[in-house]
Amino acid sequence: MIPRYTREEIGAVWTQQRRMEAWLEVELAATEAWAEEGVVPKQAAAACRERASFSVEAVEQRERTTGHDVAAFVDVVAASIGEEGRWLHYGLTSSDVLDTALAIQMREAGELIVAGGRAYRDALAARAREHAETLCVGRTHGVHAEPTSFGLRLAGFAFEADRNLARMRDAFDQAAIGKLSGAVGTYASVPPAVEARVMDRLGLRREDVATQVVPRDRHAVVLARGAITAAGLERFGTEVRNLQRTEVREVEEPFGQGQKGSSAMPHKRNPILAERICGLARVMRGYALAGMENVALWHERDISHSGAERVILPDSTTTLDYMQHLGTRLAEGMTIRIEQMQRNLELTHGALFSQRALTALVESGMSRDDGYRLVQESAQRAWDEGIEFRELIGAAAPQLDLDEVFDYGAYLTHVPELIARLDAID
Repeated sequence: MIPRYTREEIGAVWTQQRRMEAWLEVELAATEAWAEEGVVPKQAAAACRERASFSVEAVEQRERTTGHDVAAFVDVVAASIGEEGRWLHYGLTSSDVLDTALAIQMREAGELIVAGGRAYRDALAARAREHAETLCVGRTHGVHAEPTSFGLRLAGFAFEADRNLARMRDAFDQAAIGKLSGAVGTYASVPPAVEARVMDRLGLRREDVATQVVPRDRHAVVLARGAITAAGLERFGTEVRNLQRTEVREVEEPFGQGQKGSSAMPHKRNPILAERICGLARVMRGYALAGMENVALWHERDISHSGAERVILPDSTTTLDYMQHLGTRLAEGMTIRIEQMQRNLELTHGALFSQRALTALVESGMSRDDGYRLVQESAQRAWDEGIEFRELIGAAAPQLDLDEVFDYGAYLTHVPELIARLDAID
């Protein structure tokens, strides 16, 4: 991912330095496991642990000769150890190292993404509680429907964020899988006991049956759920974008001191954070598709997945980490214009009370269809002609208790119970 969208902590997970450090963790754990099995001399394993070193530059230079990154790495590290370096990579195939090390990096990325997802969810939940009794107009098809609570709207986003948090936590758990089972997964060159020792050292689980690689459905789950999580962030971003339109202006993104919204129009304050979230969600869906295409490899493996993974796994996790950061910043810092919400509630001159009027007419003894026609005519006149709906319905149906019908508080009756459901998420 480009530096503009890369936060420091997750960027560090995907550097060449960290990648090779993870390789070394696997190699040394394997050498020590062989020593415990009595195959590698313990002094040799200790020498490997004590002396092993590398530099990315040395490995890349060696790769120009070998044409193979792991082979180049083993050559450089073995040379740094000396005579005992011959035991490095004993019995292993490259994918034993690559896939197990990748699981380490995925776990580290996952810890950051889970933490970011929790922060995003909690920011939404906090604002939901803050605005539980803030009335605003609900919209369906983009058209005014009935009043709702802005806090309730945010609570819906918080629960979605919580579901996505659970999905991502589980997806990274599914990807925390290594393998040390040799060239085609038969354990012919490395026994299951060595693999078990290595996975225990590294805090990973083994693949039940691997080929030469860990099956790529595991990684596809991370990418697919990452795309779903990004779609949830996009939904929130789209909401903010719509509510920040000049004609609506119920919500505005945080706008910093000295910030400029346009190089040409000084009055502009644009929803750029929300728009960035929405744009990056499109990229996340592309990563998910590539991840699914990586699942079907030839026989025990080919490397058609490899080049794609070097892009999509670092980039997708880095992108999602950044999107969650933007979402948290947006949720915490957005300005909520309560007065404008109240003004917008009156745009239809009370027509959004139509369902309560209809229900009251039915309760008064009128047939539903007759009541619907009466309310529809009055509501549309109110909207089209700017006459108060309360006045029109009062004249057409004097039997109604208008104070009860035109009661904004009715729309908040059950909101405390719904907002309290946020207490169940952790």
